[in-house]
Amino acid sequence: MKPFRIIGRSIRDAFKSVFRNFSLSMASILCATITLLVVAISLIIAGNVENATVSLENELSIIVYLDKDATEEDANFLKSAIEKIDSVESVTYKSKEEWKLEMSEYDPSFGTIFENYDKNPLLDSFTVTVTDVKKLDKITDEIREMDKIDSANYGEDAVDTIVSVFDVVEKVTIVVVIALIFVTAFLITNTIKLTIYSRKNEIEIMRLVGASNIAIKMPFVFEGFIIGILGSLIPIIITIYGYIISYEKLNGHIIAEFIQLITPYNFVFYIALIILILGAVIGMFGSLRAVRKYLKI
Repeated sequence: MKPFRIIGRSIRDAFKSVFRNFSLSMASILCATITLLVVAISLIIAGNVENATVSLENELSIIVYLDKDATEEDANFLKSAIEKIDSVESVTYKSKEEWKLEMSEYDPSFGTIFENYDKNPLLDSFTVTVTDVKKLDKITDEIREMDKIDSANYGEDAVDTIVSVFDVVEKVTIVVVIALIFVTAFLITNTIKLTIYSRKNEIEIMRLVGASNIAIKMPFVFEGFIIGILGSLIPIIITIYGYIISYEKLNGHIIAEFIQLITPYNFVFYIALIILILGAVIGMFGSLRAVRKYLKI
């Protein structure tokens, strides 16, 4: 039962210390709130960038047109050759007759145009999907070098630009999240250090009456935990309501319709849980670090 009494007393003393050192606690909570809010925003951006990248990978494909004199045997051979290329997921063949029929059904005027030709002017084609969007350029170059290939394109300029931007944004957000975690831990550490200094006489009395190291340390650890939890509440509220409102205002996409935002449920709740855990863990870690470094017991 003694451990439970120590924990209970530590939690009580931690709450008392938070309110007793209200100005220091509020400063630390405010700093934690600001940094955790930026962490939440960074996580939302990183999550949506990752989602957009995956969606881009699923949507993008290489359109390959065969030479006009390519035979059915050539098409079968090329299909097998393309399927063997690393990171190629699927190859779908569409003959020029299928193209002609599809275009005529889409707009009857195309049918009238085709009647003026002795031969079908369209080309047989492949639609190639890949598993790694970053290898689109390499795969396209390999296909272009094959015989009986008229052209192979995937919208190089736009895709390469989007992929590059996504890579930079993702890396920057990861660095920002890591940096802010250390900043939050540093701020809470210094707050607890000041609290320890202001209570040095009380700590000395506790030592003299025979209080154990754990009994002295635990209130500070729980104090950091409380500060971290309180500091995470406002970021959680802003994250949940802010993202839901933003999603509705933007109609679920940003910049262009193919860059879809992640649906709010249950995404915002996962982010909120991460922020809550980060606040609690960072608060406890910061306190523990302060206690170990500045409390010589």
